[in-house]
Amino acid sequence: MSHEATNWAIQQRGLKPTTKIVLWHLCDRFNPDYGCFPSQNRLAYDSEISRSTLNDHIGQLEAAGLLRRVPRIDPTTKRQLPTRYILGFEPGFTPVDVVPCPKTGHGAMAPREITDYAGTYGIGAPPEADPCPDFGHGIDAEALSGFCAKPCPEKAESRVRNPDTNLVREPLSKPVKEEEDAQARDVDFDRFFEKLLTALGLDATALPGWWQGWPPRLHVQRWREKLGLSQDEIVAVATASRNQHPEPPDGPKALDRAMQRAAQRKTHGAAEKRRKAKPKPAARATITDLAVFYADILNSDSYLPVSSISNTTRDAMLARGLVTPERLRQRGVR
Repeated sequence: MSHEATNWAIQQRGLKPTTKIVLWHLCDRFNPDYGCFPSQNRLAYDSEISRSTLNDHIGQLEAAGLLRRVPRIDPTTKRQLPTRYILGFEPGFTPVDVVPCPKTGHGAMAPREITDYAGTYGIGAPPEADPCPDFGHGIDAEALSGFCAKPCPEKAESRVRNPDTNLVREPLSKPVKEEEDAQARDVDFDRFFEKLLTALGLDATALPGWWQGWPPRLHVQRWREKLGLSQDEIVAVATASRNQHPEPPDGPKALDRAMQRAAQRKTHGAAEKRRKAKPKPAARATITDLAVFYADILNSDSYLPVSSISNTTRDAMLARGLVTPERLRQRGVR
């Protein structure tokens, strides 16, 4: 991994989100001493896209002049090795206008350029020098696409799936709207992330390595998804943490405990608010209230079941002079 390479990838503008993710993972695999030559399986796995989609985005990056692909051939087996990617920030980089081949989906290099590069990096002769012993061609189709070396009867001309002619792909109902919404969310998150960096006292133009790239952004996103914290709450916790410590935290993981405590306080506060919002139980009637209530009924001609008056209520009415013993006998209360 090279911080210079990943920082350069982040600074590139005008790319689609997926294309920029592919560029970032290419830069993440860059070695300052040996260069960048990850396999397509690795890049597709890291970017969470298919190999054919990966080739499409790499072609866009090459057309934009941000990288150049150089094929590598094993000098012994004549099979194709993982492609060498020359990135735009490397010394001596010169962009090349690439026209993708309709059969393989890859760009072409001049024979002189391939020969010079092969001699410089020791990767063997160019593809035209010796055919592959398996099927007589200069490039191993299985190493190129991951499919079987024998061509498909239905697609004998191409061994790489063309994503624009995939009959299985389901059409999107509103692709333009979804892309606009995704771009709006990305812009909103970028502003929030810059606000978070400012609260932590970090300079967005000279970030430490543990705050660069997509991993710290995904970590911050998990605070919102798993802990249920809003953007303002995250910034508030970051500001409080920065006020308590003289130096900025070494990456977002250093703020996990503070964010968890904030989420617990938020949960407890919501529970306490719900508890206080519950209606208070009605006050129970006192013996005096019962005595007055039943005395009014006894002194009137209203019907009252004798069994509804307890001995305690009867004694309370007599003690307070609310009814007379004669009236109680008349109503059948003993």
